[in-house]
Amino acid sequence: MLQDEVKKAVEVMRAGGVILYPTDTVWGIGCDATNAEAVKRIYEIKHRDDSKAMICLVDSEARLSRYVRHVADVTWDMIELATKPLTIIFDNATGLAPNLLAEDGSVGMRVTREEFSKELCFRMQKPVVSTSANISGEATPRNFSEISDEIKNAVDYVVKYSRQGKEKHKPSSIIKISESGEFTIIRE
Repeated sequence: MLQDEVKKAVEVMRAGGVILYPTDTVWGIGCDATNAEAVKRIYEIKHRDDSKAMICLVDSEARLSRYVRHVADVTWDMIELATKPLTIIFDNATGLAPNLLAEDGSVGMRVTREEFSKELCFRMQKPVVSTSANISGEATPRNFSEISDEIKNAVDYVVKYSRQGKEKHKPSSIIKISESGEFTIIRE
């Protein structure tokens, strides 16, 4: 089932669509992170100001380095040693949809280790947007059953994999790392 669901989700995203899918943290609304029109739709679905940047997931450190111009050496250790999902905000993103980036050109990226989202990113061969499955300003749903019908009905495809989980997931930790290796904790 996992492979079939990944295949369907990738088809939808390659056609410019938006999906609802399980990640290594909470369920996410996602699309091809290089497709500005799809990114715009996610902002519309969430009723979110496009000045608020969204993060994206990648399947590996190698893929991450293709979309960030300079990755400080300390970053690799942080990713390797993280005991829970860790989103890192990088300066100087490249090759991503311009409306995905913060006003300063930075982007939040996370190397996912969770089975479904990792395979999804691997098959997509690009970063995949991952933003919580809620209307902006509302509480973040911590499992599939808490996601509103408004969100479910607004996307092009709702992944069937892992819907039954009742575990209460949490958003990732977020840190910002400068090109020089200095870091700031944004969310623990």
